[in-house]
Amino acid sequence: MKSVDLNLLIALDVLLEEGSVTGAAERMRTSTPTMSRTLARLRRAFGDPLLVRAGRRMVPTPRALALRDQVRSLVEQATGMFLETGAPDLASLTTTFTVQANDMVIGALAQPLLSTVHRQAPNVTVRFVPEDSGDSAAKLREGVLDLVVGVADATSPEVNSERLIVDRVRAVVRGGHPLLRGEVTRERFAAAQHLSVSRRGRLAGPIDDHLAEHGLHRKVVSAVPSWAASWHMVVQSDLVGLAAEKLSRQAVSLFDLRTVRIPLPLPPIVIAQSWHARHQADPTHAWFRLCVRSVFESWDADDQTTRAYDPGAPA
Repeated sequence: MKSVDLNLLIALDVLLEEGSVTGAAERMRTSTPTMSRTLARLRRAFGDPLLVRAGRRMVPTPRALALRDQVRSLVEQATGMFLETGAPDLASLTTTFTVQANDMVIGALAQPLLSTVHRQAPNVTVRFVPEDSGDSAAKLREGVLDLVVGVADATSPEVNSERLIVDRVRAVVRGGHPLLRGEVTRERFAAAQHLSVSRRGRLAGPIDDHLAEHGLHRKVVSAVPSWAASWHMVVQSDLVGLAAEKLSRQAVSLFDLRTVRIPLPLPPIVIAQSWHARHQADPTHAWFRLCVRSVFESWDADDQTTRAYDPGAPA
């Protein structure tokens, strides 16, 4: 296949518009002799004079006139490919982002993220889908998902991730719950009736491992597949549920629940957003990730403000 210098098309587009070698040279910030040599190359490439002298100007040949619109279109497309690497036109952006997360994250993130997005890009749709047992890396690769937001566990080399927030697990109970009376010791915590949240119906987890180290065992009387369902049960009973302190702050308030510090050295929860590496430099995708990050940063700022006015807040 014969190689083609795309710079020749750009030069031809300018020459046809200017009708002058000197004028084209000035537009392309080169010398007149250089532009004359470029015109000679174009004539050899197309087998046509393209521009001929007519008085003080040069006029296009019939072949050049036939090429003009096609050349203009090709140059615009090529230029557009490079311009797309810049900032996206958010006001006219029409696209859909698909985000996978659990219902605790969705409940906290969905509305503030949509508001953040629509302030800049009112025609963008944000679709949330629930976590499942499938391979999220494969779904990111195939374009089924644009973003995964959840506990940081990305190990695939083709998936990039960014930490969004570090959170803490807290127990949640209804107002007036017996556990709120007096110090919450490991023994009192273990003796309560507990509720598990698991898509697979698991009744045990990291809390049970930590209790076992102290010779304790908690009684898990039910397991539900969603966090929202668990909070509905907690507010109507003496069950002890769980929530993430920052992520669930609004939900805890809406359900009128009380948070209880768990008397165990539980590890922090690290929430991250993950995406396929091919989107790393995509300006539209990068903007959407920035929107997600800004929501989480606002929660961190709120937490710092709350703690600044609450010297007794646990570390």
